[in-house]
Amino acid sequence: MKKFSLVIFCLLVTFLSYSQKITGPIKIHSGQRYFTTASGDPFFWMADTAWELFHRLDLEESKRYLDKRKAQGFNVIQAVGLAELDGLNDPNANGDKPFQDASYTMPNEAYWSHVDEVIKLAMEREIHIALLPTWGDKLFKESWGIGPEIFNPESAYNYGKWIGKRYSNYKNIIWVLGGDRNPRKDSQDVEVWNQMAKGIIETQNPSNRQLISYHPQPTEPGGSSNWFHQAEWLDFNMHQTGHCPNQATYLKIANDLALIPNKPTIDAEPMYEEHPKCFNAKEFGYSEATDIRKIMYWNVFAGAAGQTYGCHAVWQMFELDKQPVNAPLKPWHLSLDLEVANQVKHLKNLMLQFPYFSRIPAQELVAEIQNNNEFYVAATRDIEGTYALLYFPTGASTQLNLTTIKGELISASWFDPRTGVKLETIPLQKSEKTTVYPPSQGRGNDWILIIESGD
Repeated sequence: MKKFSLVIFCLLVTFLSYSQKITGPIKIHSGQRYFTTASGDPFFWMADTAWELFHRLDLEESKRYLDKRKAQGFNVIQAVGLAELDGLNDPNANGDKPFQDASYTMPNEAYWSHVDEVIKLAMEREIHIALLPTWGDKLFKESWGIGPEIFNPESAYNYGKWIGKRYSNYKNIIWVLGGDRNPRKDSQDVEVWNQMAKGIIETQNPSNRQLISYHPQPTEPGGSSNWFHQAEWLDFNMHQTGHCPNQATYLKIANDLALIPNKPTIDAEPMYEEHPKCFNAKEFGYSEATDIRKIMYWNVFAGAAGQTYGCHAVWQMFELDKQPVNAPLKPWHLSLDLEVANQVKHLKNLMLQFPYFSRIPAQELVAEIQNNNEFYVAATRDIEGTYALLYFPTGASTQLNLTTIKGELISASWFDPRTGVKLETIPLQKSEKTTVYPPSQGRGNDWILIIESGD
Protein backbone atom coordinates (compact mmCIF):
# COMPACT_ATOMS: atom_id res chain seq x y z
CA MET A 1 0.00 0.00 0.00
CA LYS A 2 2.83 2.40 0.86
CA LYS A 3 4.45 1.88 -2.56
CA PHE A 4 1.09 2.28 -4.31
CA SER A 5 0.41 5.57 -2.47
CA LEU A 6 3.80 6.91 -3.47
CA VAL A 7 3.15 6.06 -7.13
CA ILE A 8 -0.22 7.86 -7.03
CA PHE A 9 1.37 10.92 -5.42
CA CYS A 10 4.14 11.05 -8.02
CA LEU A 11 1.56 10.83 -10.82
CA LEU A 12 -0.37 13.69 -9.21
CA VAL A 13 2.79 15.80 -8.98
CA THR A 14 3.54 15.10 -12.66
CA PHE A 15 0.02 16.22 -13.57
CA LEU A 16 0.30 19.39 -11.50
CA SER A 17 3.70 20.27 -12.97
CA TYR A 18 2.30 20.70 -16.46
CA SER A 19 2.59 24.36 -17.41
CA GLN A 20 -0.48 26.53 -17.85
CA LYS A 21 -1.00 27.81 -21.38
CA ILE A 22 -0.67 31.60 -21.47
CA THR A 23 -3.82 33.24 -22.83
CA GLY A 24 -3.14 36.64 -21.25
CA PRO A 25 -1.19 38.39 -18.48
CA ILE A 26 -1.53 37.10 -14.94
CA LYS A 27 -4.14 38.79 -12.74
CA ILE A 28 -4.78 39.52 -9.05
CA HIS A 29 -7.28 37.15 -7.43
CA SER A 30 -10.37 38.76 -5.89
CA GLY A 31 -8.99 37.97 -2.42
CA GLN A 32 -6.07 40.34 -3.17
CA ARG A 33 -3.43 37.90 -1.87
CA TYR A 34 -2.56 35.66 -4.80
CA PHE A 35 -2.26 35.59 -8.59
CA THR A 36 -4.40 33.85 -11.16
CA THR A 37 -3.91 32.98 -14.79
CA ALA A 38 -5.89 34.96 -17.33
CA SER A 39 -8.56 32.25 -17.12
CA GLY A 40 -8.78 32.42 -13.31
CA ASP A 41 -6.77 29.35 -12.31
CA PRO A 42 -4.23 29.57 -9.46
CA PHE A 43 -0.87 30.98 -10.56
CA PHE A 44 2.03 30.28 -8.21
CA TRP A 45 4.87 32.73 -8.96
CA MET A 46 8.03 30.62 -9.37
CA ALA A 47 10.61 32.98 -10.83
CA ASP A 48 14.26 32.82 -11.78
CA THR A 49 16.57 35.83 -11.67
CA ALA A 50 18.17 36.46 -15.08
CA TRP A 51 18.93 40.17 -14.95
CA GLU A 52 21.44 40.02 -17.84
CA LEU A 53 19.42 37.72 -20.11
CA PHE A 54 18.77 40.26 -22.88
CA HIS A 55 22.21 41.81 -22.59
CA ARG A 56 24.63 38.88 -22.50
CA LEU A 57 22.97 35.93 -24.24
CA ASP A 58 22.38 35.46 -27.95
CA LEU A 59 19.23 33.79 -29.25
CA GLU A 60 20.55 30.22 -29.15
CA GLU A 61 21.88 30.68 -25.62
CA SER A 62 18.54 32.17 -24.62
CA LYS A 63 16.75 29.09 -25.97
CA ARG A 64 19.11 26.86 -23.97
CA TYR A 65 18.47 28.85 -20.81
CA LEU A 66 14.68 29.02 -21.22
CA ASP A 67 14.40 25.32 -22.12
CA LYS A 68 16.22 24.38 -18.93
CA ARG A 69 14.17 26.67 -16.70
CA LYS A 70 10.95 25.47 -18.33
CA ALA A 71 11.90 21.86 -17.60
CA GLN A 72 12.69 22.76 -13.98
CA GLY A 73 9.24 24.23 -13.38
CA PHE A 74 9.88 27.98 -13.50
CA ASN A 75 7.04 30.11 -14.87
CA VAL A 76 8.49 33.64 -14.50
CA ILE A 77 11.87 35.07 -15.56
CA GLN A 78 13.05 38.41 -14.13
CA ALA A 79 15.13 40.29 -16.73
CA VAL A 80 16.17 43.89 -17.47
CA GLY A 81 15.84 46.01 -20.62
CA LEU A 82 18.62 48.52 -19.80
CA ALA A 83 20.92 46.10 -18.02
CA GLU A 84 23.00 46.60 -14.89
CA LEU A 85 26.44 45.69 -16.22
CA ASP A 86 27.14 48.76 -18.37
CA GLY A 87 23.96 48.03 -20.27
CA LEU A 88 23.88 51.36 -22.09
CA ASN A 89 27.36 51.29 -23.58
CA ASP A 90 28.46 47.65 -23.56
CA PRO A 91 26.82 45.99 -26.61
CA ASN A 92 24.66 42.91 -26.28
CA ALA A 93 25.73 39.48 -27.58
CA ASN A 94 24.88 40.61 -31.12
CA GLY A 95 26.97 43.76 -30.89
CA ASP A 96 24.01 46.13 -30.47
CA LYS A 97 23.39 48.87 -27.90
CA PRO A 98 19.89 49.88 -26.70
CA PHE A 99 20.17 53.45 -28.05
CA GLN A 100 21.57 54.94 -31.24
CA ASP A 101 22.53 58.34 -29.85
CA ALA A 102 24.72 59.79 -27.11
CA SER A 103 21.73 61.34 -25.36
CA TYR A 104 20.05 57.91 -24.98
CA THR A 105 16.75 59.03 -26.49
CA MET A 106 16.67 57.14 -29.82
CA PRO A 107 16.07 53.39 -29.30
CA ASN A 108 18.12 51.03 -31.47
CA GLU A 109 15.70 48.71 -33.26
CA ALA A 110 18.28 45.91 -33.58
CA TYR A 111 18.77 45.72 -29.81
CA TRP A 112 15.07 45.77 -29.00
CA SER A 113 14.21 43.29 -31.75
CA HIS A 114 16.44 40.83 -29.93
CA VAL A 115 14.56 41.53 -26.68
CA ASP A 116 11.30 40.93 -28.58
CA GLU A 117 12.51 37.56 -29.81
CA VAL A 118 13.59 36.39 -26.35
CA ILE A 119 10.23 37.37 -24.86
CA LYS A 120 8.51 35.44 -27.66
CA LEU A 121 10.70 32.41 -26.92
CA ALA A 122 9.54 32.61 -23.31
CA MET A 123 5.92 32.85 -24.45
CA GLU A 124 6.32 29.70 -26.54
CA ARG A 125 7.55 27.93 -23.40
CA GLU A 126 4.65 29.25 -21.30
CA ILE A 127 6.96 31.50 -19.26
CA HIS A 128 6.13 35.05 -18.18
CA ILE A 129 8.76 37.79 -18.28
CA ALA A 130 8.96 40.14 -15.28
CA LEU A 131 10.41 42.97 -17.35
CA LEU A 132 12.41 45.73 -15.69
CA PRO A 133 12.53 48.67 -18.11
CA THR A 134 15.84 49.71 -16.57
CA TRP A 135 18.27 48.91 -13.79
CA GLY A 136 18.28 51.53 -11.05
CA ASP A 137 21.79 52.84 -11.72
CA LYS A 138 20.37 54.69 -14.74
CA LEU A 139 18.62 56.91 -12.18
CA PHE A 140 21.44 57.04 -9.61
CA LYS A 141 24.57 54.95 -9.20
CA GLU A 142 26.02 56.32 -5.94
CA SER A 143 28.31 53.71 -4.30
CA TRP A 144 27.91 51.09 -7.03
CA GLY A 145 26.71 50.86 -10.58
CA ILE A 146 28.02 52.16 -13.87
CA GLY A 147 25.12 54.26 -15.12
CA PRO A 148 25.18 56.73 -16.75
CA GLU A 149 22.33 58.48 -14.98
CA ILE A 150 19.81 59.35 -17.70
CA PHE A 151 16.42 59.52 -16.02
CA ASN A 152 14.44 62.42 -14.63
CA PRO A 153 10.63 62.62 -14.42
CA GLU A 154 10.27 63.75 -18.04
CA SER A 155 12.66 61.23 -19.60
CA ALA A 156 11.23 58.46 -17.40
CA TYR A 157 7.71 59.22 -18.64
CA ASN A 158 8.82 59.28 -22.29
CA TYR A 159 10.74 56.03 -21.94
CA GLY A 160 7.88 54.39 -20.05
CA LYS A 161 5.48 55.40 -22.81
CA TRP A 162 7.79 54.09 -25.53
CA ILE A 163 8.57 50.72 -23.92
CA GLY A 164 5.00 50.32 -22.66
CA LYS A 165 3.60 50.76 -26.14
CA ARG A 166 6.14 48.36 -27.63
CA TYR A 167 5.07 45.53 -25.34
CA SER A 168 1.43 46.47 -24.71
CA ASN A 169 0.07 43.48 -26.64
CA TYR A 170 2.41 40.84 -25.19
CA LYS A 171 0.50 38.34 -23.08
CA ASN A 172 3.44 37.27 -20.90
CA ILE A 173 4.69 40.63 -19.58
CA ILE A 174 4.75 41.73 -15.93
CA TRP A 175 6.27 45.19 -15.38
CA VAL A 176 8.82 45.74 -12.59
CA LEU A 177 10.18 49.23 -11.90
CA GLY A 178 13.00 50.16 -9.54
CA GLY A 179 15.87 47.92 -10.49
CA ASP A 180 17.52 47.41 -7.08
CA ARG A 181 17.20 51.00 -5.87
CA ASN A 182 15.42 52.62 -2.93
CA PRO A 183 14.17 56.15 -3.55
CA ARG A 184 16.37 58.73 -1.82
CA LYS A 185 15.02 61.30 0.60
CA ASP A 186 14.68 64.85 -0.72
CA SER A 187 14.99 63.71 -4.33
CA GLN A 188 12.85 63.25 -7.43
CA ASP A 189 13.23 59.48 -7.31
CA VAL A 190 9.64 58.66 -6.33
CA GLU A 191 8.35 60.96 -9.05
CA VAL A 192 10.68 59.39 -11.62
CA TRP A 193 9.16 55.96 -10.98
CA ASN A 194 5.64 57.38 -10.83
CA GLN A 195 6.17 58.97 -14.23
CA MET A 196 7.63 55.82 -15.75
CA ALA A 197 4.61 53.89 -14.46
CA LYS A 198 2.31 56.58 -15.89
CA GLY A 199 3.91 56.25 -19.31
CA ILE A 200 3.47 52.46 -19.28
CA ILE A 201 -0.14 52.64 -18.10
CA GLU A 202 -1.14 55.22 -20.71
CA THR A 203 -0.12 52.86 -23.49
CA GLN A 204 -1.61 49.69 -22.02
CA ASN A 205 -4.14 47.74 -24.02
CA PRO A 206 -7.23 47.62 -21.75
CA SER A 207 -8.00 44.10 -22.92
CA ASN A 208 -4.45 42.99 -22.11
CA ARG A 209 -3.88 44.65 -18.72
CA GLN A 210 -0.35 43.94 -17.45
CA LEU A 211 0.53 44.04 -13.74
CA ILE A 212 3.17 46.44 -12.36
CA SER A 213 5.42 46.16 -9.29
CA TYR A 214 8.69 47.61 -7.94
CA HIS A 215 12.00 45.91 -7.07
CA PRO A 216 13.93 47.67 -4.25
CA GLN A 217 17.13 47.07 -2.30
CA PRO A 218 16.92 45.44 1.14
CA THR A 219 15.07 47.77 3.50
CA GLU A 220 12.85 47.63 6.56
CA PRO A 221 10.13 46.91 7.31
CA GLY A 222 8.97 45.93 3.82
CA GLY A 223 10.10 46.83 0.33
CA SER A 224 8.09 48.54 -2.40
CA SER A 225 5.37 49.05 0.21
CA ASN A 226 7.58 51.58 2.03
CA TRP A 227 7.08 54.10 -0.81
CA PHE A 228 4.44 52.92 -3.24
CA HIS A 229 1.85 50.82 -1.44
CA GLN A 230 -0.81 53.49 -1.86
CA ALA A 231 0.11 54.17 -5.49
CA GLU A 232 -2.67 53.04 -7.81
CA TRP A 233 -0.16 51.72 -10.32
CA LEU A 234 1.45 49.27 -7.83
CA ASP A 235 -0.50 46.03 -8.23
CA PHE A 236 1.60 43.92 -5.87
CA ASN A 237 4.57 44.38 -3.56
CA MET A 238 8.11 43.16 -3.95
CA HIS A 239 10.97 43.23 -1.49
CA GLN A 240 14.53 42.01 -1.33
CA THR A 241 15.89 40.09 1.65
CA GLY A 242 19.43 40.23 0.31
CA HIS A 243 22.30 37.78 0.52
CA CYS A 244 22.88 36.90 4.17
CA PRO A 245 21.54 33.63 5.66
CA ASN A 246 19.10 33.07 8.52
CA GLN A 247 17.22 36.34 8.22
CA ALA A 248 13.61 36.36 9.39
CA THR A 249 12.36 36.80 5.84
CA TYR A 250 8.78 35.94 6.82
CA LEU A 251 8.53 39.21 8.77
CA LYS A 252 8.65 41.23 5.54
CA ILE A 253 5.82 39.11 4.14
CA ALA A 254 3.78 39.66 7.31
CA ASN A 255 4.43 43.41 7.17
CA ASP A 256 3.07 43.72 3.63
CA LEU A 257 0.06 41.49 4.20
CA ALA A 258 -1.02 43.65 7.15
CA LEU A 259 -1.27 46.78 5.00
CA ILE A 260 -4.44 48.33 3.55
CA PRO A 261 -5.37 48.00 0.73
CA ASN A 262 -4.54 44.32 0.48
CA LYS A 263 -1.98 43.45 -2.19
CA PRO A 264 0.00 40.27 -2.94
CA THR A 265 3.67 40.27 -1.98
CA ILE A 266 6.80 38.51 -3.25
CA ASP A 267 10.43 38.20 -2.14
CA ALA A 268 11.87 39.14 -5.53
CA GLU A 269 15.52 38.85 -4.54
CA PRO A 270 16.41 36.37 -1.80
CA MET A 271 19.91 35.05 -1.21
CA TYR A 272 21.15 33.46 -4.43
CA GLU A 273 22.41 29.90 -4.62
CA GLU A 274 26.24 29.83 -4.60
CA HIS A 275 26.45 33.49 -3.57
CA PRO A 276 29.14 34.58 -1.07
CA LYS A 277 27.33 34.82 2.26
CA CYS A 278 26.99 38.49 3.21
CA PHE A 279 29.32 39.20 0.23
CA ASN A 280 32.22 37.69 2.19
CA ALA A 281 33.18 34.23 0.96
CA LYS A 282 36.50 34.26 2.79
CA GLU A 283 34.87 34.56 6.21
CA PHE A 284 31.45 32.95 5.70
CA GLY A 285 31.70 30.77 2.60
CA TYR A 286 29.01 30.42 -0.09
CA SER A 287 25.29 29.84 0.32
CA GLU A 288 24.11 26.25 0.21
CA ALA A 289 20.88 24.59 -0.85
CA THR A 290 19.52 24.38 2.68
CA ASP A 291 19.89 28.15 3.07
CA ILE A 292 17.86 28.77 -0.07
CA ARG A 293 15.08 26.26 0.63
CA LYS A 294 14.59 27.75 4.08
CA ILE A 295 13.93 31.21 2.63
CA MET A 296 11.52 29.83 0.04
CA TYR A 297 9.34 27.86 2.43
CA TRP A 298 9.43 30.47 5.17
CA ASN A 299 8.18 33.12 2.74
CA VAL A 300 5.47 31.07 1.08
CA PHE A 301 4.11 29.67 4.33
CA ALA A 302 3.98 33.25 5.66
CA GLY A 303 1.56 34.08 2.86
CA ALA A 304 3.69 35.12 -0.14
CA ALA A 305 2.11 34.72 -3.58
CA GLY A 306 5.10 32.67 -4.72
CA GLN A 307 8.86 32.92 -4.61
CA THR A 308 11.81 34.08 -6.70
CA TYR A 309 14.95 31.98 -6.97
CA GLY A 310 18.37 33.17 -8.02
CA CYS A 311 21.76 31.71 -8.88
CA HIS A 312 24.78 33.95 -8.51
CA ALA A 313 26.42 32.94 -11.81
CA VAL A 314 23.13 32.93 -13.75
CA TRP A 315 21.82 36.39 -12.87
CA GLN A 316 24.97 37.90 -14.41
CA MET A 317 25.27 35.22 -17.14
CA PHE A 318 28.89 34.86 -16.17
CA GLU A 319 31.39 33.43 -18.67
CA LEU A 320 35.15 33.16 -18.31
CA ASP A 321 35.65 36.05 -20.73
CA LYS A 322 33.45 38.35 -18.61
CA GLN A 323 34.40 40.46 -15.61
CA PRO A 324 32.98 38.54 -12.61
CA VAL A 325 30.77 40.24 -10.03
CA ASN A 326 31.33 39.03 -6.45
CA ALA A 327 33.27 35.87 -7.32
CA PRO A 328 30.88 33.43 -9.05
CA LEU A 329 32.10 29.83 -8.82
CA LYS A 330 31.55 28.74 -12.43
CA PRO A 331 29.99 29.88 -15.73
CA TRP A 332 26.24 30.33 -16.03
CA HIS A 333 25.59 27.30 -18.23
CA LEU A 334 27.33 25.03 -15.71
CA SER A 335 25.24 26.54 -12.91
CA LEU A 336 21.79 25.84 -14.32
CA ASP A 337 21.58 22.48 -12.56
CA LEU A 338 22.32 23.58 -9.02
CA GLU A 339 20.43 21.71 -6.32
CA VAL A 340 17.62 24.14 -5.54
CA ALA A 341 17.03 25.00 -9.20
CA ASN A 342 15.89 21.40 -9.55
CA GLN A 343 13.84 21.52 -6.32
CA VAL A 344 11.67 24.61 -6.83
CA LYS A 345 9.08 22.52 -8.67
CA HIS A 346 8.46 20.57 -5.46
CA LEU A 347 7.39 23.77 -3.70
CA LYS A 348 5.17 24.91 -6.57
CA ASN A 349 3.53 21.50 -6.98
CA LEU A 350 2.95 21.14 -3.25
CA MET A 351 1.15 24.48 -3.00
CA LEU A 352 -1.02 23.78 -6.04
CA GLN A 353 -2.04 20.39 -4.66
CA PHE A 354 -4.29 21.97 -2.01
CA PRO A 355 -7.08 24.59 -2.00
CA TYR A 356 -5.13 27.66 -3.05
CA PHE A 357 -6.95 30.95 -2.66
CA SER A 358 -8.20 30.15 0.86
CA ARG A 359 -4.69 29.62 2.27
CA ILE A 360 -3.59 31.76 5.24
CA PRO A 361 -0.56 31.94 7.57
CA ALA A 362 -1.13 29.76 10.63
CA GLN A 363 1.55 30.22 13.27
CA GLU A 364 -1.00 29.33 15.95
CA LEU A 365 -0.32 25.72 14.98
CA VAL A 366 3.11 25.94 16.66
CA ALA A 367 2.54 25.61 20.41
CA GLU A 368 6.07 26.58 21.39
CA ILE A 369 7.52 30.08 21.79
CA GLN A 370 9.85 30.59 18.83
CA ASN A 371 12.83 32.81 18.21
CA ASN A 372 13.52 34.30 14.77
CA ASN A 373 16.43 31.98 14.08
CA GLU A 374 17.34 29.05 11.82
CA PHE A 375 15.04 26.68 13.77
CA TYR A 376 11.86 28.69 13.13
CA VAL A 377 8.95 26.41 12.16
CA ALA A 378 6.58 28.10 9.69
CA ALA A 379 2.94 27.07 9.26
CA THR A 380 0.11 27.65 6.81
CA ARG A 381 -3.40 26.23 6.37
CA ASP A 382 -6.63 26.92 4.56
CA ILE A 383 -9.15 29.10 6.33
CA GLU A 384 -11.49 26.14 6.92
CA GLY A 385 -8.78 24.04 8.52
CA THR A 386 -9.10 21.14 6.08
CA TYR A 387 -5.33 20.98 5.67
CA ALA A 388 -2.14 22.46 7.10
CA LEU A 389 1.50 22.54 6.07
CA LEU A 390 4.39 23.09 8.48
CA TYR A 391 8.02 23.64 7.52
CA PHE A 392 10.75 22.31 9.85
CA PRO A 393 14.07 23.83 8.68
CA THR A 394 16.31 21.56 10.76
CA GLY A 395 14.03 18.60 11.51
CA ALA A 396 13.80 19.46 15.22
CA SER A 397 10.96 17.91 17.21
CA THR A 398 8.27 20.49 17.88
CA GLN A 399 5.08 20.74 19.92
CA LEU A 400 1.99 21.65 17.91
CA ASN A 401 -1.51 22.88 18.69
CA LEU A 402 -3.82 21.18 16.20
CA THR A 403 -7.17 22.45 17.49
CA THR A 404 -7.75 24.68 14.44
CA ILE A 405 -7.72 21.64 12.12
CA LYS A 406 -11.24 20.66 11.10
CA GLY A 407 -12.86 17.50 12.43
CA GLU A 408 -11.80 14.83 14.89
CA LEU A 409 -9.93 12.52 12.53
CA ILE A 410 -6.72 13.91 11.07
CA SER A 411 -3.76 12.32 9.34
CA ALA A 412 -0.21 13.37 8.69
CA SER A 413 2.61 12.62 6.27
CA TRP A 414 6.12 13.94 5.78
CA PHE A 415 7.13 15.62 2.53
CA ASP A 416 10.78 15.83 1.48
CA PRO A 417 11.53 19.21 -0.15
CA ARG A 418 14.76 17.84 -1.61
CA THR A 419 13.10 15.11 -3.65
CA GLY A 420 9.38 15.88 -3.70
CA VAL A 421 8.64 12.46 -2.17
CA LYS A 422 5.72 12.11 0.25
CA LEU A 423 6.13 9.47 2.92
CA GLU A 424 3.41 7.15 4.23
CA THR A 425 0.30 8.78 5.71
CA ILE A 426 -0.36 7.99 9.38
CA PRO A 427 -3.04 9.00 11.94
CA LEU A 428 -2.19 12.00 14.12
CA GLN A 429 -3.49 12.88 17.56
CA LYS A 430 -5.48 16.12 17.60
CA SER A 431 -4.80 18.12 20.74
CA GLU A 432 -3.38 21.36 22.08
CA LYS A 433 -0.04 19.69 22.70
CA THR A 434 1.02 17.16 20.09
CA THR A 435 4.76 16.63 19.63
CA VAL A 436 5.94 15.61 16.17
CA TYR A 437 9.31 14.16 15.21
CA PRO A 438 10.56 14.71 11.65
CA PRO A 439 12.30 11.74 9.97
CA SER A 440 15.80 13.25 10.38
CA GLN A 441 17.44 16.14 12.17
CA GLY A 442 20.24 18.67 11.67
CA ARG A 443 21.31 21.25 9.12
CA GLY A 444 20.06 20.30 5.67
CA ASN A 445 17.39 17.99 7.12
CA ASP A 446 14.37 20.17 6.43
CA TRP A 447 10.91 18.59 6.19
CA ILE A 448 7.29 19.57 5.58
CA LEU A 449 4.51 18.06 7.66
CA ILE A 450 1.28 17.69 5.70
CA ILE A 451 -1.82 17.51 7.91
CA GLU A 452 -5.21 16.66 6.42
CA SER A 453 -8.65 16.45 7.94
CA GLY A 454 -10.48 13.16 7.56
CA ASP A 455 -13.88 14.80 7.83
